[in-house]
Amino acid sequence: MIKQAKDINEQISWQDMTTGCEIYEPGTSRLTKTGEWRSKTPVWIKDKCKQCVLCAPFCPDSCIPVEDGRRDEFDYDHCKGCGICIKVCPFDAIEWKEES
Repeated sequence: MIKQAKDINEQISWQDMTTGCEIYEPGTSRLTKTGEWRSKTPVWIKDKCKQCVLCAPFCPDSCIPVEDGRRDEFDYDHCKGCGICIKVCPFDAIEWKEES
């Protein structure tokens, strides 16, 4: 099996290979789920939230969706747990939860 793969590779000339360090199409963070990087998770406490939406523009990963002027639950697929939202919330409506 390994010999077959080696034979196939030997048949490909360098002119037929894709050029390195070239980007052929744009990527987006929606395609790359980076939420698994975090060690702590921000938790939204809806009862304390006054919907000032101050947290949303400070989120560097746009993980706090806002619709009709009201914030919704975190997008945990992309939240890296930086904690900026916790620092800017004037109502203590976001707190940390340890990742397990």
